[in-house]
Amino acid sequence: MTTTAPSGSPADDRSPASGSVGGPLAVAARATELTKVYGQGETRVVALDGVSTAFHRGRFTAIMGPSGSGKSTLMHCMAGLDTVSAGSARIGDTELSSLKDKQLTRLRRDKVGFIFQAFNLLPTLTALENITLPMDIAGRKPDKAWLDQVIRTVGLSGRLSHRPAQLSGGQQQRVAVARALAARPEIIFADEPTGNLDSRSGAEVLGFLRNSVRELGQTVVMVTHDPVAASYADRVIFLADGRIVDEMHAPTAEGVLERMRLFPAAGPAATPDPTGAPAAPRGAGAHAR
Repeated sequence: MTTTAPSGSPADDRSPASGSVGGPLAVAARATELTKVYGQGETRVVALDGVSTAFHRGRFTAIMGPSGSGKSTLMHCMAGLDTVSAGSARIGDTELSSLKDKQLTRLRRDKVGFIFQAFNLLPTLTALENITLPMDIAGRKPDKAWLDQVIRTVGLSGRLSHRPAQLSGGQQQRVAVARALAARPEIIFADEPTGNLDSRSGAEVLGFLRNSVRELGQTVVMVTHDPVAASYADRVIFLADGRIVDEMHAPTAEGVLERMRLFPAAGPAATPDPTGAPAAPRGAGAHAR
């Protein structure tokens, strides 16, 4: 899917070097020499090869690369959905590899939001019930003022009593975005969030994500193959063969496309998944994406 480019905004408004008051940005998540290997011997695949990068609070980062470059593997490792083979993945001050399964589940529930290409809504619940479901499971009451602000931001005020089957694809993805935002997580990971949407709906969802960063102070990390989608971000990281090979700040769709043309398709260190399916959680996959 190709989305519509965002309307122009000043590049200095998206500077990586300063926060809202001109100071250095805090780090929401960090990878240090992160390595992920699947299989052994002849089936060994190095999905990530010593990746080091930081994702700053209150910023929108896109991760791009050819199929098999490791971009989804990086996101899954940083989100605690997959284990690492070596190196470090941290959310805030927490080293993910140091957590036991119950601790990791609690961290994902309390500090991480997820938006995937599949909307993953429960068909028997209303839009509002889907939005508050993670907090209901955790036994937490939503902050009503924050929840109302999130619902207004994604434009769902008139659809809260509808079930998923009564909503368009774009509206269902808005519910998924609101669900990720509602618990006010430290960071949101989005894996091809517009992949199942038409260009208009995709542009709306990307606009909501960008507004959640600029107006609500959210931190978003998005994997995408679409240069136009990447242009909504403050920063783009480019991966090839499991390594970061470039990055761009205040990206434009044309600039991202030009950079992508410089990178080869997946090399011998990565095997592309022809189905385009997301990497399996907790080390169950065999493909770098």
